[in-house]
This record gives sequence, structure tokens and C-alpha cells, in this order.
Amino acid sequence: MVLQRRKFILAGTAAVAAPTLLGEPAAPQKVRMGFIGLGNRGTQLLHWFLNQPDVEPVAVCDVYEPFLMRDRDAFDSKFADFGLERSLPVFTGSDGSLLDSEKKLQDAVKAGKCKRYSDYRRLLEDPHVDAVCIATPDHWHALMTIDAIKACKDVYCEKPLSVSLAEGRAMVKAQKESKQVVGVGLNRRGSAAYRKLKGEIDGGKYGAFRVGRAARVSNLFPNGIGKCPPCQPPKGLDWDKWVGPRAFRPYRYTIAPYLFRWHSDFSSQMANWGVQLLDALRWMMGEVAPSAVTAVGGQYFLDHDGDIPDTMEVTFEFPDKKLMHFAIYEGGTSRPILSREIEIQGSDGVIYADESGYSIIPQKTREFKNPKEPLFKPVEHTQDFVDSTSVMVRDFLDRVKDRGTPLCTLEDGHRSTSFAHLANIALRMGQRLEWNPATEQFTNCPKANELLSYAYRDGYKLA
Repeated sequence: MVLQRRKFILAGTAAVAAPTLLGEPAAPQKVRMGFIGLGNRGTQLLHWFLNQPDVEPVAVCDVYEPFLMRDRDAFDSKFADFGLERSLPVFTGSDGSLLDSEKKLQDAVKAGKCKRYSDYRRLLEDPHVDAVCIATPDHWHALMTIDAIKACKDVYCEKPLSVSLAEGRAMVKAQKESKQVVGVGLNRRGSAAYRKLKGEIDGGKYGAFRVGRAARVSNLFPNGIGKCPPCQPPKGLDWDKWVGPRAFRPYRYTIAPYLFRWHSDFSSQMANWGVQLLDALRWMMGEVAPSAVTAVGGQYFLDHDGDIPDTMEVTFEFPDKKLMHFAIYEGGTSRPILSREIEIQGSDGVIYADESGYSIIPQKTREFKNPKEPLFKPVEHTQDFVDSTSVMVRDFLDRVKDRGTPLCTLEDGHRSTSFAHLANIALRMGQRLEWNPATEQFTNCPKANELLSYAYRDGYKLA
């Protein structure tokens, strides 16, 4: 039945072309979407999808009932004690009225056209769902994506792709054994500025670029995410389901709904920010995976419940004589690069880039007998703002229809997410680790290979 529906999507797309050529408007064929994870990022993505004219919401899923029921008044009042208001989903505009996309969802629910689920497996069994958007906490991405692929659903998965390297490779394997379209929400891939810059770099006009840098700076000193003793979860939260495959632990407000990214069992800032910016560097510099990684850092500034480094510096080495550096500074202010969000150092100049544009600045002077005049004029490119996530969403929907390749493939998502895993493992091992990108194994530290996966708790299994 699902495959028949897929054929209908493609047939419908072709069928509407003829009336359009005759000057008659054609309604776009609908993609019936299910949304798994309805918190802050999940709601943002839901709205981006529902703002597209060819999306029909047919199923939603969350383990926290107020998110699922779209009931902001039922959010736990203690969230405010931990400064979580900005990380909770928003349903209304500045005037208090429902957003058009939120109204579209709630109207579909009231009409019985969109079902609510607290168990994602039941949503995947729904024959009316063509594709799913997965925006749950990071430790759930792998299981849900693989299960969705097996259920013959196309998948848009939010970054980071996984919490272990073995999960990411299992996701890629599952897709290759299927016919499903899977896109990954590494949204710099949808940026027109980055796409244009990639052409500039590959053209070779501005020299050879061999060192990339980026950083995450967020001053959380001194209390970080705060402290909370183990306690009862908020009313309406199925905490056991939230924990999922990880080892069970008591609930704390400093874990969920948003602060899980400061707990190594569930994510990290290397995974949250590092994956996004390292993906941009990897893409711009034409790299797949490093050959070695070194990391230093630790908890230097913050006294809180989080167990990830608040200060971290990582160097990735590549076999073609390139380097990438990524730093995390969450204990104080810093300016690791001159401007924008990434820096790429070249033989003839330096690049600073973000989604709003880029600068290519020539080197003015050189030592000894090397040329002293700049080899090119400075380049400044400013990009008109178009939200790159909306570009990624539109691209995914188009690929569901034409069965083409998304802007960010599952393989690319896995390779970029691997940078975070390698960095975190190198920090734990306290040594420079050598990496074989083909076998995805460390070659100089067998103990480090034990950290490429983790044991799921009873009741959960990675395919």
C-alpha cells in the first residue's frame, strides 16, 4: 500500500504538468508527513514543513503530552526555574494568535485527518504516512531512522545524526538496502552563500586552502545549566520512553526537555555545534574524513550537572596535508576567528564565511623573496537572507517526489557527525588517535575502538 502511494505521488506529479502547460493552475501533489518529536526544534521543523503547500500533516508523536496536545498552558512551571522558556515550542505569533502552520496542524487533528501517537512505532505503522521528520533528542535518531526506513517511510532527520559512530554506519547500511529517501538537517548545505563559495574555492583562483577553523563560544559562567537533584518527571512525560536505549537514570530538570546536550549519554556540544560547522568546513575543503585527531580540554569553568567539556580544542589531520580546528569555549568570552563563523586559511589569502555571505581577503605581504603584492582583489559577497532550513525542507519534499538525492545525504550526515564522535573519544583517551576512514577504526589504540558503540539497555536493539 505504501509503495502504491509512492507511485501515485510520482504519477500525480507528472499528471499535473499537462494542465499547467495549458495555462490552468495545478494543485501540488500532497506529501503526507508524520512528525516525531514536537519540542522546540521539532516544532520549528513542523512549521517549516507545514508552510509548504504540498504537505499534509497526518500524524504527530511525542512522549511529553503537552507537546503532543499543543497545550502550552500545561507545560511544567518548573521549566522556568532553569531558564528553559526560550527552548520550549512556540505555537503563536507576537499578537498571541496561532501561527498559520500551527492552525493547519490543529485543524487537521480536529478533523480527524491527523492522528496523535505517544509511541513512534505506532506512527510508523500508519499506512497514511509517506515520510517522517525526526527531531527527537539525539540519542533516538538512529533507531527511529532505521525503523522508519524498514517501514518504507522516507526520512528527514535532524542533526546530529547519531550518538555513536556504529549507529551512523548502521543508518547508512539500512538506507542502502532500501529505496527510501533520507535527508539530513545539516542546514549549511542549503545556504546559497556556501554553495557560491564552494564554487569560488574549487575554481582555484584564490590559491590553495589547507587550514579550516571554527568555534562555539557561549559564556555560561559560572552556573552552566544549573543543578537539580533526581526528582519525579513533569506530569505527562513518559521518562522511560524518553531515555530509550540509554542506561536508565532518574529524571532531572537539567536533562530534559532541552538540556540533554550537556550530558554525554545523550549528546555533546561537539555534536550540537561542531557537526554543523565542521560539515561546512569539510564541504568547502573537499574532505571526507580525517586520518588523525587530537583533543584537549575539560570542565575548567562551570559547576553544574553537565558532564561534557566546557573548554575543548580539537585538531583534525587529513592525509592530503590539511588541518581543521574546532574549539568549544562555554566558560568565558573569546574570539577565535576574526569574523563570521568559519575561517579557511589559504596560500594567497583567507576566507571568512557564514550563511549571510563571505569575505576572501588577499595576503598583503610575504617573507623573503616570495611575491609581496596581493594576487587578487578582496572579494565581498553578501547573500540575501533565505532561511537555509526551509531550503533543506523544500529540497527533501522534492526528492520524495522525484526519488533524487537530497542536498545532504545520509552518508554525508554520518561522515560529518563522525567528527564529533572522534573528537569526544580522543579527549577521553588523552592521546592523538589515528583513524582509518575506510574501515572506520582507530589504528593505534584498540581501546578507543570500544567507544565506537555502546550497549543498548534491554528492550532496544540496533539493527
